[in-house]
Amino acid sequence: MSKEIPKNYDARLTEDAIYESWEKSGFFNPDNLANSKWLLANGKKIHKLLARRQKTFSIAMPPPNATGTLHIGHSVMLAIQDLVIRYHRLQGKKTLWVPGTDHAAIATQTVVEKILAKEGITRHDLGREKFLDRVNDYVKNSQGIIKKQIRKMGSSCDWSRERYTLDKGLSEAVTEAFVQMYEDGLIYRGFRIVNWCPRCHSTLADDEVEYKPAKEKLYWLKYGPFILATSRLETKLGDTAVAVHPKDARYKKYVGKKLKIPGVLGEFEVTVVADEAVDMNFGSGVIKVTPAHDFVDYEISQRHKIPLKQVIDEDGKMMSNCGKYAGLTTKQCREAILSDLQKMGLIEKIEDGYEHNLAVCYRCGTVIEPLPSRQWFIDVNKPLDKFGGKSIKQKSVEAVKKGRIEIIPKRFEKTYFSWMENLRDWCISRQIWFGHRIPVWYCSDCNEKKPIVLRGKPECCPACSCRHLEQDPDTLDTWFSSGLWTFSTLGWPKNTKDLKNFHPTSLMETGYDILFFWVARMIIMSVYLLREVPFHKVYLHGLVRTKSGEKMSKSKPETVIDPLDMIEKYGADSLRLSLLIGTAPGNDVKMYEEKIAGYRNFVNKLWNISRYILMSVEEIKLAEKQPKAQTLSDKWILGKLNKITDVVTNELEKYNFSLAGEALRDFTWDDFADWYLEISKIEKNKDAILLYVLQNLLKLWHPFMPYVTENIWQNFGVGLLMVQKWPRASKMKNLSEGDFELIKSLVTAVRNLRSEYKIEPKNKIDAVIFAKTKLKLIKEQEDIVKSLGRLSKIDFYRKDAPKHSARAIAGDTEIYLPLENLIDLNKEKSRILKELSEAQKYSAALKKKLENSEFVKNAPEEIVDGEKEKLDQTESRIQKLNSQFKDLE
Repeated sequence: MSKEIPKNYDARLTEDAIYESWEKSGFFNPDNLANSKWLLANGKKIHKLLARRQKTFSIAMPPPNATGTLHIGHSVMLAIQDLVIRYHRLQGKKTLWVPGTDHAAIATQTVVEKILAKEGITRHDLGREKFLDRVNDYVKNSQGIIKKQIRKMGSSCDWSRERYTLDKGLSEAVTEAFVQMYEDGLIYRGFRIVNWCPRCHSTLADDEVEYKPAKEKLYWLKYGPFILATSRLETKLGDTAVAVHPKDARYKKYVGKKLKIPGVLGEFEVTVVADEAVDMNFGSGVIKVTPAHDFVDYEISQRHKIPLKQVIDEDGKMMSNCGKYAGLTTKQCREAILSDLQKMGLIEKIEDGYEHNLAVCYRCGTVIEPLPSRQWFIDVNKPLDKFGGKSIKQKSVEAVKKGRIEIIPKRFEKTYFSWMENLRDWCISRQIWFGHRIPVWYCSDCNEKKPIVLRGKPECCPACSCRHLEQDPDTLDTWFSSGLWTFSTLGWPKNTKDLKNFHPTSLMETGYDILFFWVARMIIMSVYLLREVPFHKVYLHGLVRTKSGEKMSKSKPETVIDPLDMIEKYGADSLRLSLLIGTAPGNDVKMYEEKIAGYRNFVNKLWNISRYILMSVEEIKLAEKQPKAQTLSDKWILGKLNKITDVVTNELEKYNFSLAGEALRDFTWDDFADWYLEISKIEKNKDAILLYVLQNLLKLWHPFMPYVTENIWQNFGVGLLMVQKWPRASKMKNLSEGDFELIKSLVTAVRNLRSEYKIEPKNKIDAVIFAKTKLKLIKEQEDIVKSLGRLSKIDFYRKDAPKHSARAIAGDTEIYLPLENLIDLNKEKSRILKELSEAQKYSAALKKKLENSEFVKNAPEEIVDGEKEKLDQTESRIQKLNSQFKDLE
C-alpha cells in the first residue's frame, strides 16, 4: 500500500521539530550512545561490556565570542564539524561535541562600552562591579541568541556539557594553570616593550595586532655625521642610540662612540652600536634607535645595554619630558617637529608615498603604540627540567614535527613552525575589567612587594601577617583561558571520566586565520599542563568570500550573507551543502545566494527521489542485507552503491568533504535517479533494491544534510537516522558494470542523435544496430534501449547501413537512425552547410590570431590557452558537421 507524502519539501515547516526530536532523544550525549538497541536486546551486562569497548571521537567546538550573532564564517565551522560528528556517530562511536562560548574580553568590553557611550556614561562612572554586571547581562542575552543559531544549523552538540570560558569550573582551571606556570618560573612580571592600544587602554599580543598597508612620508634627517630616514619624527625625542651593521666599513670608526646630536630640544647624546639587525643595503645603512617605542630597537637596546627613554604615554600623547611638545598627539607632534627641524636645516629631503604596514588594534582599529610597560609574561623559551631541558615552545614544535598532531592541509605546518620559532615571550596581562582577574595579590601595609600568587585569596600577607591585601587589577589575555579549552571543558584540573575518555580530542576544526591566535596556544598549554597534545588532527578551513572573491565586511553590508536569512529562505541543508561541496581544506570559499539556491534544488531532488520510491513500493521496510540482483541493471546499481559507499567513507576519513559530496551527488542524481529509477519503471518488481539503495543513500547523505534525510527516514518507522549504522560495502564484484555502461552509451548516443536532429520525444523512431561482440547482451536489454531511447523497433540483422541516417558509435557498436521520413533532408543539409561555413571562418580567424607571434608572446597565458581551446572545439565541430552531412547524402 502506497504512503502519502507531501509533494514539496518545506524546510521551514520541519527543521525546528526535527532538531527538537534529536535533542529530546539524548543522543547528542555520548553517555547515551552505548547502543540502546543492544541494551534492550541483550541486557545490562552486555550493554556495559560494549560500552567499554566502544571507540570515542571528540571535538571541542571553537567557542563563538559572546558579542552578538553568528556570521557565515561560523556556519562553515558548524557545517564541517557537524558532518564529522554525525559521520563518526553513525560509525558507532561514543561521539562528543562540546559547545560553548568565549567571553572574548576586549571585544565584549568594547561592545558594552559603546552601548554606555550612547547613554552618555563610561565604565568608570559605573565602577568595576556595576560595569561587570552590565557586561554579564549583555553576555547572557547574546549567548541565548548564539545557541539558537547553532541549533538552526543542525549542530548535534552535547548541550548538557555546554561551557563558558568564565564559568566556575573553567575559571578554576585558569587559576590552576596560572599558579602552576608561575611556580615553574614560566610566568613572570617584567618591564618591557608591549603592543599598546591607546583606545582600549590595554596591551595586545603580537598576533592580536593587524597590519594595514599605508602610504606615508619618509623623512631623511641630518643626524650628526649621519643621514638617516624615519617615518616617525616624534620618536626622535626618545632616541638613545644609532645602529649600523658590523660589517659596514663606512661607519666602523663611529662604533662604540658617544655622539652629540643636534635636536629640537637641544643636543642629546646617543651611542653608536653595531648590530646585525641593520640592513646596510637599505637607505644609508644607519638607523636611529628608539628602544621604548620600537620592538626591533628594543631588542637592539637589550643586546647592547642601551637605556630606554619613554616619550609617548598610554593615551598616545607626548609625555612631560618632551618640553613644548608635551600633551600633543603623536600626529600633532610629528607636524610640529617637522616644522622646527626645517627651520634648523636638519631635513635632508622628504619622500612621499613611503609604503609600509601600519600596526592597528584588531578590535577597534586604533594605531598601536609600542610602549614599555610592567606586565605579566609567559617565558616561552625557558628550559624546563620536566621536558629534559626543552622549552614549551620547543615541545610544541616537536608535537607537530613528530606527527603527534597532523595539520590539514599540510602546507600550514610550515606556517606553524615559522610562527613558533619566532615567538617572543607572551604578554598575558590586559588592562581591562572584563575577564579572568589575575590571581595575584599585594600587601599595602609592608614593604614586601613580592606578588602573592595563590589558588584563592590569601587570608593575610605571608611577610607581615596583615590583612590589607589588594588583588592585581589586570585581567588575563582571552587566549590564555581559551588555550585551555580542549581540557578545561572536560573537567581539568580534576581527573574526570570525560578527561580520560575524550582527551586528547580527535579533531580541532577552525579557520586558518586563527592558527596563531588559538591553535598554537592550545598546543602550548596542553603540552605543558597535561604533557599531551590537545588534539590529534587540525583541519583548517578558509575564509568565506563574495562571488567576486572580495572579503565579506560589515562596512559593506551588501557583501555580507546572513546565515539565518539563508536558512529561512532555503533551509539549513542547502546552506550546509553550499559550504561543504566545492571547497578544499585551507582554501577560501566563494558564497552567494544563487549557489545556495542551487543546492536547494538538489535537496528537493533527493526528496522527490525518496517520495517516488516510498509511494510506489508495496511496503516500506528496511532491508537487513543486500537484496539479490535479478537483472543486469540490479547488478549494476548494487555495484555502484558499494563503490560509492567505499568512496564516501574513504574521502570522509581523509577529510575530503567536497570530494565525498561531489561523488555522492553524481551517484544520486546520475546513476540512481536518471538511470536506475527510470529502468525500474520498465523492468518492475524492484521494491527491495529501491528501498535498500534509498536507506543507504540517506545514511551516506545524513552528515551533509541531516534535516531532509531524517525527515525521509521517519517513513521507515525505526527510530532516528542519526544513530543508525553507517553502511558498509559488500564484497561482491561488479562484473556487470562494463556491460551496463555499454547499454547506457547506446541510449545516450540515441538521445544525442535525436537532440541534434531535433526529433521530438513523442515521436518513436526505428533504429539499426550493428554489434560486433555484444549482440546477445544488447538484445537481452532491448526493452531498456527502446524505452529509454524512444525507439519503436531495433533492426539487429540488416547487412548494410541505411541511407540518409544519423550515425553514432558506442564502443564497437554502430547505431543508425533513418531520418528520411522524419526530417526535411534538403533543409537539414542547408543548415549543416551554413553552420559548417561559419565554423570554418571562425577557425581560420583563430588560427590567424594564434599564428601571430606578437599575440602569443604578449597576451596573458590564460588568454592564449583560451584561444587554443576555442580552436580545438571549433575543429571538433567542423569534423562533426562534415560527418553529419556525409550521413545525409
